[in-house]
Amino acid sequence: MGYQICNRCVMDTSDLEIQFDHLGNCNHCNNYFNNFTKLQYQGETSDKIIRDLVKKIKDTGRGRQYDCLIGVSGGVDSSYVAFLVKELGLRPLAVHMDNGWDSIEAVENIKNICNKLDIDYQSYILNWHEFKDIQLSILKSSIPEVEIPTDVAIAAILHKVAAENGIKYIIGGGNLATEGILPDSWFYNPKDATLLKAIQRKYGTVPMKDFPLFDYKKEIYYKFVKGIKMVYLLNYLPFSKEDAISTLKDKLDWKEYGRKHYESKYTSFVQSYIQPVKFNIDYRRATLSSQICFGETTRERALNELKEVSYDIETVPLQKKYVCKKLNISVVEFDRIMKLPIKTYKDYPNNQRKLEFIYAIYRNFFKKPIV
Repeated sequence: MGYQICNRCVMDTSDLEIQFDHLGNCNHCNNYFNNFTKLQYQGETSDKIIRDLVKKIKDTGRGRQYDCLIGVSGGVDSSYVAFLVKELGLRPLAVHMDNGWDSIEAVENIKNICNKLDIDYQSYILNWHEFKDIQLSILKSSIPEVEIPTDVAIAAILHKVAAENGIKYIIGGGNLATEGILPDSWFYNPKDATLLKAIQRKYGTVPMKDFPLFDYKKEIYYKFVKGIKMVYLLNYLPFSKEDAISTLKDKLDWKEYGRKHYESKYTSFVQSYIQPVKFNIDYRRATLSSQICFGETTRERALNELKEVSYDIETVPLQKKYVCKKLNISVVEFDRIMKLPIKTYKDYPNNQRKLEFIYAIYRNFFKKPIV
């Protein structure tokens, strides 16, 4: 199709699977308003869900040192979750997955949050030699889901630590306000271990020995054998990004680090440069479209922001050199990788059909709210 942008949000045909109705509104914002708004804060109904949830968490954690687990990255969402769980009287254990790419601001934020809120903290440091090789393999594969290794490691570590401590609830920072819209063509299921292993076998130079894998088998084990649940607290509260940032700054000396997920130097480079330049994927569109639907911003403001390129032209050469040095490749090699033909997960062995089948069964037989 020719170029088209949604009349209501700012998603466009950079999502190759986007669909528009007769009003010119896209399937993403239609789905948001038809389905996701039911999961947002609903006043007393949501307040009761929170009260019941807090009681369940406290009951399952009785007699243990912790009653819930939170992942901390130093970003807005996870930092605000840490603040909220303490306000709700819960006893969290904070876990950080250190993949070697944390910004200075992120490290300071984690330190301040845990110290000021008196939260016990564990840091899980990945095998850097192995992890950087996996990251480089994903880059060479030319699939747009560049952050699969990090997404997988986070899920694996959070569930592993929860199980080790007898914790039944992991409280995540995911929320519909900023993440309600994410095209399938931009983001394939990171839990497909078959895909990750195949790419590492093809492009990697070291075997995956220490890397914490997380696939559907482990998810089933942790969910149904260990009874661990993922909870997205921010969807049941009147969450405002601006208010959250203000609270964090005032109470926890929290420092800003830039756009969404820029607490990681690698993620910031991936989302501002690699994905827009190579794959024509600008994650700002998805985030801004979510915020438009949520009422956090206007379409006009979003369009004005998108007029600016996603990366800083003056600093991107330095960022590129930094990333290449960390990955132990030359800038020339990186530029060669950027010019490789674009591929998708379908170009490699994968478990798409099996995963779709399993999740379809779960949705049909275990129809439950997010909590």
